[in-house]
Amino acid sequence: MLERQTPDPARESCHHSSRDAERLLQSAKSEPLTDGGIRTARLLAEALSIDPRHHEAQVLQERLHQTFVPRWHFPMLADTARNSAYARALEAKVKPGDVVLDIGCGAGLTAMLAARAGAKHVYTCEQQPLIAQAATQVIADNGLSDRITVIPKWSHDIVVGEDIPERADVVISEIVDTVLLGEGALATLTHAMAALAKPDARAIPEQGTLLAQPVESRQLLDLWRPQQAEGFDLSAFHRFARVAQLTPNDFEACGLRPLGPVTELFAFDFTRPDINPARSTTELACTAAGSIHAVLVSFEMDLAPGIQVANGLHSGGHWGRTAFLLDHPETAKAGDRLRVTAQHDAARLSLSVQDLLQAAEEPAAAALWMTRGWIAHRQLLGPGAAAPQAPVRPPSEAPNAHPLGQAFH
Repeated sequence: MLERQTPDPARESCHHSSRDAERLLQSAKSEPLTDGGIRTARLLAEALSIDPRHHEAQVLQERLHQTFVPRWHFPMLADTARNSAYARALEAKVKPGDVVLDIGCGAGLTAMLAARAGAKHVYTCEQQPLIAQAATQVIADNGLSDRITVIPKWSHDIVVGEDIPERADVVISEIVDTVLLGEGALATLTHAMAALAKPDARAIPEQGTLLAQPVESRQLLDLWRPQQAEGFDLSAFHRFARVAQLTPNDFEACGLRPLGPVTELFAFDFTRPDINPARSTTELACTAAGSIHAVLVSFEMDLAPGIQVANGLHSGGHWGRTAFLLDHPETAKAGDRLRVTAQHDAARLSLSVQDLLQAAEEPAAAALWMTRGWIAHRQLLGPGAAAPQAPVRPPSEAPNAHPLGQAFH
């Protein structure tokens, strides 16, 4: 006779929970992402609240977050120098009673800094629904929901009188990439300053400058253009690596050595921006000898008078760097100049290297002696003396092997 087993309520509950979590997971997988991932995120969160160890739900949630929440948000929020600069700029420029428009809400930090600086109300827009939802919670957690409104829209879609009650006194943004243009700052701010801000509105940042300088780094080439691997020639693959995007860790590891100072390529006025394309051909000075491997392009942004953020060679923080690799390294000496042409439209930058201009050679010793000797001779003859005439020779007889033969011509 078989002994009847007593049901285990805990095991049955666990079994039902697993089935419920699986059902929610399948619903999440079939959910369209047209809402920016909001419903999918909620279903996955419910599944994981039932079964926190559900492997597939964990993997899918992480994939969703990486798709809709760019990873640069986190080192940016941890960048204390950047955060301090924005805090000081807002304290300097926001006045009591101001209406502030914050473009690109992120976690809500700059909106909260504006509220702390004394703004009457801050309207902050964020087009990614998951980020807007999280920012709303962050702002509520900090007790500022009554002074900050999160608008889950792209700034171009904001309507004065519907989304915000009046035009803004101050416009805040940090919608720039490593070369200022890649996140569409010019087009966004051109629209915002014209349609959403008062005529005398203040902007943070106020202006930005793109700078270029020649740099040397064998490590940079080893990272982006390895010549060989395990004895195989890889050089035909190098044409895909013209622009090196360096993470902060890459930047530290490559140890870029400047061969000259920074030279301005373009300047942008963020208080009166425009989207007109521009081209600039300029010469980058070399003040040290070395091999030019790349042209580093960096930026400086003035948030307020005396308050700046930058991503140059000597700047820290979360910013990456952009280096335009030369097709072939150029051997330069002090005094040489590298001619480059840079172009930009509303959202992109290109840069091409034209040629290396050699520094003028010092005068030959004999020619220098002859010049000094001639000056002394003229002084002996007196100010009115006529210069002696050099004999005229046929071209075949004209001396050309010694600098003295050309001294008087």
